Amino acid sequence: MAAELTGRVRPRPACAAPAPSSTLCRTSVRRLLAAALLALLTVAGCAPTPARTAGPPTPAAVSPIDVLFLTMMAAHTEQTLQIVRVGLDRGSDPELRRLIAAVDVTEADELATMRGWLREAGPSAAAAAARHDHAGHSDAAAGLARLRAAPAGQADAVLLDVLGTHQRQAADLARAQVRAATSERVRELAGRIERSRTAEVRLMATLGRT
Repeated sequence: MAAELTGRVRPRPACAAPAPSSTLCRTSVRRLLAAALLALLTVAGCAPTPARTAGPPTPAAVSPIDVLFLTMMAAHTEQTLQIVRVGLDRGSDPELRRLIAAVDVTEADELATMRGWLREAGPSAAAAAARHDHAGHSDAAAGLARLRAAPAGQADAVLLDVLGTHQRQAADLARAQVRAATSERVRELAGRIERSRTAEVRLMATLGRT
């Protein structure tokens, strides 16, 4: 009987995340920031959603404050994607181009996640998303106009200014949501966004000094 019970009761394995590599040489502050940013972008883009793992119960419905954050951040992310895609056409600095290419991939994935959660939240959340779809678009439109009109030799500097300001706003919004969120998965997403956008702003500051 003991053997039978032993065969039927198995301890649950711990889900240990792999430790990040620490083999980078300390060559410059900019390279360290770039490595940290790439790690954050990888986590933000590839981390599984808790609701998709086997076993746990269905996540609780998001609260109105979570819906508001998701709608505002989704609209902000759409603007980011517009900025970086124009930047990929106009930018010339290799490090800056690598950064915005990574931002493009990561934020497209985050946008798909946020839209999916808003669909799960029901028609009222979809209506809220529609109301906020154009919120703040005037600032983003002005930045895009500056970027498109910038002379070729100034496009990188304008991109750093426009995208740096935009990502700083995203970090501020996400930081506030980490404290206010009621849904754990929304809080986790907000935390990833805050960390990645903050790292991007720091890296862009170093690129702007070169």
